Amino acid sequence: MTHLYSLSNDYFKCASCKTKFSLKKQNMDCEVIHLFCSNINAQQSAQLLKVNYRTVANRYALFRKLIAKHAQEVYEQQIHTENSYEEHYYFTQRQKNRKRKSLYEAVNIIGFYSNQTIFTLLMPKLSKSALQEHDDSFERYLSWHKLQSQNAYKTPLKVFWAYLEQNLKKYKGISEENFFYYLKECEFKYNYVLHQQIEILKNLYFKL
Repeated sequence: MTHLYSLSNDYFKCASCKTKFSLKKQNMDCEVIHLFCSNINAQQSAQLLKVNYRTVANRYALFRKLIAKHAQEVYEQQIHTENSYEEHYYFTQRQKNRKRKSLYEAVNIIGFYSNQTIFTLLMPKLSKSALQEHDDSFERYLSWHKLQSQNAYKTPLKVFWAYLEQNLKKYKGISEENFFYYLKECEFKYNYVLHQQIEILKNLYFKL
């Protein structure tokens, strides 16, 4: 049986492993996890919890990294059957608002659907040698040349692309170096219902 000793400043100490921890901090971490999984952004969460924005933002960034690692591990451990795939080009809202869109600027993603689960990978951007400098028929190019399996249209992949587009709208701008983690967040939230998200993320976070 584990014995805990009360210390100052709301901290406790385990008699067995000598670990010190704060119940107040753990409770706050649980609340931040719940808000993250409920699609409440970091600024709103900080206001609700009445804590510093950077405190919450740092946790959100860590959650996304944990989720990305978890997704990779789950995918590698699965036995994949009836694997469907489809390529997707993601344009930021600013790019969509332009009269002329450049495929060279789009984020190139390939999605896989297997075992009732979506898994995504970032692909290299298109090389400019692949197209003319200005191509007004980019819609036709996408439909003719993107990678996809024969049965991709029968899977939730197209639903996931719409889900991804809708969820990323709430962010005013995502840097290319961080896009991967936001992509994995959407993948995670699409694959699991809320209570599963919270349980998985708690297990990942409190094992650190």
